[in-house]
Amino acid sequence: MLTLQVNGTAHQVDVPDDMPLLWVLRDVLGLPGTKFGCGIGQCGACTVHVDGKAVRACSLPVSLVGQRPVTTIEGLAEDEVAAEVTKAWLEIDVVQCGYCQPGQIMAAIALLKSNLHPSDDEIDQAMSGNICRCGTYRRIRAAIRNVAGAV
Repeated sequence: MLTLQVNGTAHQVDVPDDMPLLWVLRDVLGLPGTKFGCGIGQCGACTVHVDGKAVRACSLPVSLVGQRPVTTIEGLAEDEVAAEVTKAWLEIDVVQCGYCQPGQIMAAIALLKSNLHPSDDEIDQAMSGNICRCGTYRRIRAAIRNVAGAV
């Protein structure tokens, strides 16, 4: 039995130690916002925050999370940076199919919380590995720049 701190709440989960965090979040805790994409941590659809850092939930065994807090897209309702990112995403009309967007948004928030005024190169570096099959990369960068300019 493991105790996970997810979105500010302690959860007791009875799962194998090697179960990926993604499946604990989706299948055990019922948090479907974190998406399955590739299963090997390469596409970014499963990005969540662990202790404030963007990580790939599909390749992180739940046993390695420990007591570090986990935040999913569902846990951002009261987050000011998340509100600004969401607003910028809507203003720029970033979303097309939307499948990758929870991971894109989680990566953008982690970047902006660590660097409020990133350069284009820093944005590209932080967002690399988050694949958008619709190709909205320019709009994602523009939305992040808008947030950086607004706060």
